[in-house]
Amino acid sequence: MTRADMRRLLIDWLDDHYHFGDAESKIGSDDASFLDKGVLDSLGFVALVVYLEDTFRVTIDRRSLNRENFDSVDKILAYLEARTGAVP
Repeated sequence: MTRADMRRLLIDWLDDHYHFGDAESKIGSDDASFLDKGVLDSLGFVALVVYLEDTFRVTIDRRSLNRENFDSVDKILAYLEARTGAVP
């Protein structure tokens, strides 16, 4: 799976569950902070982690749930690429 495929799945999930087709405009750019932009609340992050684990068949170590790994589209994709061997 390519980075673009992974990005599309992430954006689609955000659209379907939180932003009703408006996720890209809410986020702005792929390096924008989810927390600063109010993209997800704490329960949203829990739901996102469950979705990522199920969809990409990875186990996300709860100690890695921090701003360095999950605070933007770019950071989430980099985290997933490192664990799935996805093609950039």
